Amino acid sequence: MSPCRTDDPARDWAESGIASLTGRLDGPPLVPPGRAATRARELGAWIAAATDDAVRLDGAALLSERAAFTGAHRAGTTSVGGACRLLPTTDGWAAVSCARPDDPLLLGALVGSDVGNDPWPAVTTWLAEHSGAELAERAELLGVAAGPVASPAGTPPQPLEPRSVRGLLVVDFSALWAGPLCAHLLGLAGARVVKVETPSRPDGARRGNAEFYRLLHGGHESVVLDPADDRQRREMAALVDAADIVIEASRPRALIGFGLDAGRVVARGGTWVSITAHGRESMRIGFGDDVAAGAGLIAHDARGPVFVGDALADPLTGLTAAALSLSAPADGSGVLWDVSMSAVVAATLEAAGAPVPQAYRRGDSWWVQTSSATVEIAAPRPRVPQGDAAPTGRDTAKVLAELGIRS
Repeated sequence: MSPCRTDDPARDWAESGIASLTGRLDGPPLVPPGRAATRARELGAWIAAATDDAVRLDGAALLSERAAFTGAHRAGTTSVGGACRLLPTTDGWAAVSCARPDDPLLLGALVGSDVGNDPWPAVTTWLAEHSGAELAERAELLGVAAGPVASPAGTPPQPLEPRSVRGLLVVDFSALWAGPLCAHLLGLAGARVVKVETPSRPDGARRGNAEFYRLLHGGHESVVLDPADDRQRREMAALVDAADIVIEASRPRALIGFGLDAGRVVARGGTWVSITAHGRESMRIGFGDDVAAGAGLIAHDARGPVFVGDALADPLTGLTAAALSLSAPADGSGVLWDVSMSAVVAATLEAAGAPVPQAYRRGDSWWVQTSSATVEIAAPRPRVPQGDAAPTGRDTAKVLAELGIRS
């Protein structure tokens, strides 16, 4: 299997495991539109070349990897992970997430009623009477991960000159999937990765599949610091000052509240990777499923739209961020990478109406005839985790002492 085939997007989708996760449980798998799986393979090949083959992975297979651990399956208008839904509005469709403990309360504020523990009936009714633009406005105001399915333009940044990250210090403030995948790939390339959490906001992925969490975090060190404590706030800033690469997935004002300054890191020649749903200038939030659908990446069958894969904006963005981190300006200056998950997805979409082949049954398997071959639709496949995932805060004292931050 070639990791860098660029002329047959349908084949890349079929071999990635994503087609098997796209569609309805009582229907056939669907080949999605666009070329996100192809782009993932291109990024995987770029990373392999930049690391002299130290990190050689099929980028397309990484897109479906989480489902290989969780055993989740395609579910139509409900996301593979179960936390997001595609629902009709007065002028189209929208993707709405309910992934955090406080989201039912926020969705109740969105629709103006008490929704209890099940917000979906009230949200469905409200959306049927409102436009996508009204949803977007209220969702941004309330901090809800939701928005209309649209076709925005997307031009994510491109890698510069490849550079080695072996021995570099990566300080990772991110959580869930996109940022941790970036940090994981940098760790495979030889970087030292330190994961930073706060006492009040540990990585929510720790509550998910333990083996998938270990895959992304195996061999990394774990530091917990409380920015509300003056001493620990200074230590957090000192840790950032020591970093060669900083990865974060927060809105800029949140980091400023922690006393962290991306500009200062870049000015001294460091790399700052900022991963957000819609770019650093946007106040909108989002998760992998609602961002991908909102960017226009949905599939269709005779009954309407369905989700594509499992939170696909996350792994595609993680691959993109890793490639960017493995590059640097030729003059050795620092760089701030503004990585919008929405733009990363939107850039992979073809013109509306581009035809995609239909899957058919042969024996116990689903197959698809692509432009280059007859291909069996692959199931998601996992890699074997390496190393342990550190318990929260296990390495705080050790890391700070080794860096001369705490005696």
